[in-house]
Amino acid sequence: MMMRRRTTLLAGCTALVLALGATACGGGEPVAAGGGDQALGGQTVTVAGVWSGSEQKNFQKVLDAFTEKTGAKTQFVSTGDNVSTVVGSKIEGGNAPDVVMVPQVGVLKQFAGQGWLKPLDKKVQSAVGANFAEVWQNYGSVDGTLYGLYFKAAHKSTVWYSPEALEQAGVAEPKTYDEMLKNGRTISDSGLAAFSVAGQDGWTLTDWFENVYLSQAGPEKYDALAAHEIKWTDPTVVDALTTLGKLFKDKQLIAGGQKEALNTDFPGSVEKVFGPKAEAAMVYEGDFVAGVAKDQFGRTIGTDANFFPFPPVGGGEAPVVSGGDAAVVLKDGKNSEAGMALVEYLASPEAAAVWAEAGGFLSPNKKLDVSSYGDDVTRATAESLIAAGDSVRFDMSDQAPAAFGGTKGAGEWKILQDFLRDPSDPKKTAAELEKAAAKAYGN
Repeated sequence: MMMRRRTTLLAGCTALVLALGATACGGGEPVAAGGGDQALGGQTVTVAGVWSGSEQKNFQKVLDAFTEKTGAKTQFVSTGDNVSTVVGSKIEGGNAPDVVMVPQVGVLKQFAGQGWLKPLDKKVQSAVGANFAEVWQNYGSVDGTLYGLYFKAAHKSTVWYSPEALEQAGVAEPKTYDEMLKNGRTISDSGLAAFSVAGQDGWTLTDWFENVYLSQAGPEKYDALAAHEIKWTDPTVVDALTTLGKLFKDKQLIAGGQKEALNTDFPGSVEKVFGPKAEAAMVYEGDFVAGVAKDQFGRTIGTDANFFPFPPVGGGEAPVVSGGDAAVVLKDGKNSEAGMALVEYLASPEAAAVWAEAGGFLSPNKKLDVSSYGDDVTRATAESLIAAGDSVRFDMSDQAPAAFGGTKGAGEWKILQDFLRDPSDPKKTAAELEKAAAKAYGN
């Protein structure tokens, strides 16, 4: 993800808000009721999610539109990366939010398994069936019951770059992974580091791995590993780690080397490419890089910030990895009926258009008019995601139990950070991943 986080945690929040009863980072008071039919006037819907910074600001525009339509007030609370831990503690403490924007399939399954979620009602099911490809319905379902509506998607097979930097180095967009590394060394020779890597956020490293693995090992192996039907000690995993290690250990390719990468968070990695003082030419992450480059650093997408598809590895197909945030309704929320109404609204192209116009957003809603997106690059990315249909593969770590694929300082995030620090022994890293995965999956 994420978004990871997850599809993405953006700068601008000075501290994580760990109490759902507290005012959200930058959120202020609940939004006042507006016009519309006022069907839910007097009610307040509490929404929890990982977003902060510009993502939270833009999602608030969607909530404001819901208020205008229904009269319901809204209050958004940023949970920080550990959404399952924070929300779980609030549910147990009797202070559950009404709606949670869940950034991981594994967490959605965990919540459903605990009996915390309300199945989405017939109105929402109808909207989802009409507006979303089957793959998104499947990722929102547990044992055939639809619990989650995927409102925000991420296209995680995009490498963002400064056109000026590539032009000065005399290189073009690469067509293969090996060519990307070769071009990176040429860029480095011209005086600018090739890649900015956000090693402080472990989720970005899982995204690197997943793109390499999907392309190199293929979709069947990807699905099997995501379900832990094969072990992380499988030779395909070792091969993918070896491929990734070639990049991680090459100080010529990474801005500041491994040590600086481990001290760089996701927003910081974007700043190194698109900020006022460029330190690198490229940054790998999802389409949401565009939102940070545009909103925080004033870049014009398509002119001085662009992307190329994550290139195929070792003769494989180019990967298409996605992530997303699903809206779920908690049984214990004080206004769960109003929460269900919010999810119904989020299933509409009308709601998706609000954030699409603001930028830094992709919708899996196939009914959304792509003209709603603010630039040609985002439109092309959105069309690519929709066109992938059911062939898209969801972020692997987001499908895993949170203890393995979605917890800061633990599991896959921590092990891949250790691998970035020392990528000399892929077999040892694979064994550590398998040990953590077996414990989390229970097999």
